[in-house]
Amino acid sequence: MKKPIHTLVAVAILGAFTLAAHAQPAVKVAVVDMAKLYDSHYKTLEKNAQIQADDAKAQEEVDKMNKEGNGLVEEYKALNDQSNNPALTPEAKAKAQNEAQKKFEGIQNKQREVQTFIQNTRNSLNQRLGTFRSLMLEEIGKTATDIAKRHGATLLLDKAGPTGIGISNIVYADAGFDVTDEVLKEINKDRPANAPAAAAPAAAPAASSPGVSVPGLTPKKN
Repeated sequence: MKKPIHTLVAVAILGAFTLAAHAQPAVKVAVVDMAKLYDSHYKTLEKNAQIQADDAKAQEEVDKMNKEGNGLVEEYKALNDQSNNPALTPEAKAKAQNEAQKKFEGIQNKQREVQTFIQNTRNSLNQRLGTFRSLMLEEIGKTATDIAKRHGATLLLDKAGPTGIGISNIVYADAGFDVTDEVLKEINKDRPANAPAAAAPAAAPAASSPGVSVPGLTPKKN
């Protein structure tokens, strides 16, 4: 009696899967915490310190521009008071009013200058950090891969997830599969003696908001 066609097909498929399973190497998994490695790398600590120093310089520049702007505000207020002084002649009032208008425009220009400086500085520092992070993760990834291979791993998973902010699909992994500490030792073997001791998260410049605004004041019309 002949076997049905569908039975023969099922047997053929099962045989193909069996051969494929035997042809593939056994999977051995290793895990690593890329976020921890990035944050703990001596080059990251140095970069963070550099970014924070540049941020502090930017803040000093913002403070200087704010001081200049606030000086314009005081001059504007004095001229504005003059233009409203009943003791002055109409000509003197008009002159003070025109000068006050110019000061107000100077205040607005200073505000834009400060805002542009802050935004440009933030963009620059963020770009530098982003480029550095990409290069470092690539460098660390190569080292982690080499170490995982030395352990015979055929698959290396990142516990921190693809974004590197602690989001991971790995719910549990035995500590025996984790090569993070070994990779950390390897990437920091050339750490200089004067490298920063602890990570200080680098961020966009903390420059204050422009301090040259004149609440309630608007340009006076001639």
